[in-house]
Amino acid sequence: MIAVVSPSCSTLKQISDAVVNLHRLQFKLDGVSPGTLAGVDLSKANSPTRLSTTDALRLATAFAENSWPLSFTLNMAARNPNHSGGGANDTALLSALAWTLHIDGKETISGDIPEPLQIPGAGRTTVIPLRMSVDLVQFFGDRGYEDLLNLGLAIAGANGSTSRLALTAVPTVSIRGIPIRYPGTLTIVDVEFSGSD
Repeated sequence: MIAVVSPSCSTLKQISDAVVNLHRLQFKLDGVSPGTLAGVDLSKANSPTRLSTTDALRLATAFAENSWPLSFTLNMAARNPNHSGGGANDTALLSALAWTLHIDGKETISGDIPEPLQIPGAGRTTVIPLRMSVDLVQFFGDRGYEDLLNLGLAIAGANGSTSRLALTAVPTVSIRGIPIRYPGTLTIVDVEFSGSD
């Protein structure tokens, strides 16, 4: 005789709540922390003329060697708005967020959040720092030195911004170890929150 174990009503309700939370989650790019280009600190540079002679030489050497890694932290805001069917204490456990970084509309690197995160309810926003390292020569090798330098400064320089960036992502929430993936791919930009209302 085979025993069939049905999930309890409370478990089914938790899974149902997790699905509701997943659909309520919203995301937005929320700024860039200044970074480095080929090991050169860009935090004080907002244009090529602000680079020291030593830094300019270092960048030129790396560019000639076909390796120009741009490293920076992209801050992403996650919000769990309080819609009908959810309470102020409804949190979502974001267990994964498989993302792909797009620069100037071009698909580049992919990754995920390093560990699960609790996204509180009641419309509060949680900022998730994502460490990025993308070799500009690898993805934009058809561009010249000055164009790529300006791109790196526009993203991760002293006045860096997210205006030339976007993420495509698939969030996953977990309930009792059961992963529930978002049914589709979100495009996350800096203009407005992406997700279901």
